[in-house]
Amino acid sequence: MKLTVFGATGGIGQEIVRQAVAAGHEVTAVVRDPARLAVPLSDITVHTAARVDDPEALREAVAGRDAVLSGLGSRGRKADGIAERLTRAVLAAMEAEGTRRLLVVSAAPLAPTPADEPLLDRMMLSMIGAVLKEVYADLTAMEAALAASATDWTSVRPPKLTNGPLTGTYRTVVGGNPRSGRSISRADVAHAMLALIGDRATVKQGVGVAY
Repeated sequence: MKLTVFGATGGIGQEIVRQAVAAGHEVTAVVRDPARLAVPLSDITVHTAARVDDPEALREAVAGRDAVLSGLGSRGRKADGIAERLTRAVLAAMEAEGTRRLLVVSAAPLAPTPADEPLLDRMMLSMIGAVLKEVYADLTAMEAALAASATDWTSVRPPKLTNGPLTGTYRTVVGGNPRSGRSISRADVAHAMLALIGDRATVKQGVGVAY
């Protein structure tokens, strides 16, 4: 497949690029600084964009692609609307080029809590939500932009991210979260995103993913 990856120098983005190349996909990585890429530049196409919030600067990168995968978002507690702003630019570029499939990284607290979720896990989610309130507000706005778009989007919602290895063994729930799903590695989030590209049941849905 022909794939474009946004946020390709971030933790999840690097894993998407690495795993997609290993699987034989044709990968375009959209970056501000190619020197930060974790794979040989000879293995991928690099699209350098100084302004990732400018749809016109992104159109060439998404044109004719089978899917676009995004790891864009805040890297700290001060979101400043970054996920929504950058995702809106990606959506505008995709809609201008007629590219439909989009998978993005969101977060577990945006999904409904499982009815049988243990009290401890409910309390943990509530505490994390309070600490990262601004980040989750940004992701909520991002998901609203997805829902209003013409793309075939999927929002992948992991809980706590780790730097653990790729296992390929995790749980997914369409429209919710796995019960007591407390963590997952960035490598496995990337694996899930690549695996969900062709899953029509996840189109226009949030998907919880966790161990």
